[in-house]
Amino acid sequence: MSTLREKIESRAAVVGVVGLGYVGLPLARVFVDAGFRVLGFDVDPAKITALGRGESYLKHLGPRLAEEMNATGRFAATADCSRLGEADAVLICVPTPLGSGGKGTDPDLSYVERTARDIAATLRAGQLVVLESTTYPGTTREVVLPILAATGLACGVPGGFMLAFSPEREDPGRVGVTTAEIPKVVGGVDAASGEAAAALYAKAFATVVPVASAEVAEAAKILENTYRAVNIALVNELKVLFEKMGIDVWAVIEAAKTKPFGFQAFYPGPGLGGHCIPIDPFYLAWKARQIGMPTRFIELAGEINHAMPGHVVERLAGALKERGKSVKGARVLVLGLAYKPDIDDVRESPSFEIIEGLRDLGASVDYNDPHVARTHQMRKYDLKMESVELSAGMLRGYDAVVISTAHRAYDWEMIGKNARLIVDTRNAMREWRGDRGHIVMA
Repeated sequence: MSTLREKIESRAAVVGVVGLGYVGLPLARVFVDAGFRVLGFDVDPAKITALGRGESYLKHLGPRLAEEMNATGRFAATADCSRLGEADAVLICVPTPLGSGGKGTDPDLSYVERTARDIAATLRAGQLVVLESTTYPGTTREVVLPILAATGLACGVPGGFMLAFSPEREDPGRVGVTTAEIPKVVGGVDAASGEAAAALYAKAFATVVPVASAEVAEAAKILENTYRAVNIALVNELKVLFEKMGIDVWAVIEAAKTKPFGFQAFYPGPGLGGHCIPIDPFYLAWKARQIGMPTRFIELAGEINHAMPGHVVERLAGALKERGKSVKGARVLVLGLAYKPDIDDVRESPSFEIIEGLRDLGASVDYNDPHVARTHQMRKYDLKMESVELSAGMLRGYDAVVISTAHRAYDWEMIGKNARLIVDTRNAMREWRGDRGHIVMA
């Protein structure tokens, strides 16, 4: 029987990808494109059915992704976890949200634990398991390893299994770099596991970065996202300060970024969205508390960023009051439900909190998003809303418009001409040369 390394070298290894969402589906495509047979797993039967029909449900990956993968004859999707034993390497790409414990900022590893138990049920000698879901340092060794080791198989030894961590680095909607071109950090719970995982990824990714351990790989991902969260918090706090001082924070950033060293531009907004930046720093802060070291700097950044949707609501209410209108009973249109431009990803989008905040004050709220036709049940929200039509006449019927996501599909000139009041959280109206008296930055 061929060893795993021999199967990887000959591309005879079957790669299993658990979780066919924003991370797992593009990862599956990378391995299909590299010549491997890929078996995709997901608990959502609608996704399995769509992929079987060649239908793509993640628009930013292109309309023909599933069709093209199916055409190779090397891809199949299933909801049957008993087939996990067919895979020589199983890559875990399941959600790692925040749970309800503490302040609602504690890790929820239930998806990871459930997947590990599913893998353990069919685990066999020679299999490689890699966790890609972002989490706190120590998860692979402290959570996944004991579940797999309970099968009686040992890790990193002949006749056993192998276990590693390799963080996902997806950025939905980004152009100019493909998933396969993003350097792949890989760390094993032991040397043999790390080497096997690095060998697998090297067959599909342009660059593999082996590190000393799974903990180093886990911490690297957390560092990347915490770095962004902290710097965004800085400019969000400066935005509020500069508003009170009558200074345009966007103009300040443009001036500061002309320095060719020592400064990187980050931009304020209505709050953080996506799976990583709003969540991952709290994973690190939770782990730090477990070992008796509160991360005050990181937790403060989280508080600042999470306060931004409320700031937008306050700015809107104040702007309406200045115009003799109460927010109670006002008709408000939120432009953009996705958390970033030109995609349909609404995970942790601040737009949801803005809508709920306005509703709590008695406003009547609609939204428009060219990429999100309707809302769906989410971890915290179930708004049961549909995107309304965007037209000049329709805009004139609202008391205020909140620009929450600056999609390129929006006609800013039409919006500037017809909206009565615009609360701009993204500096989307920066090119507007008409009267700016009805534009409020937030």
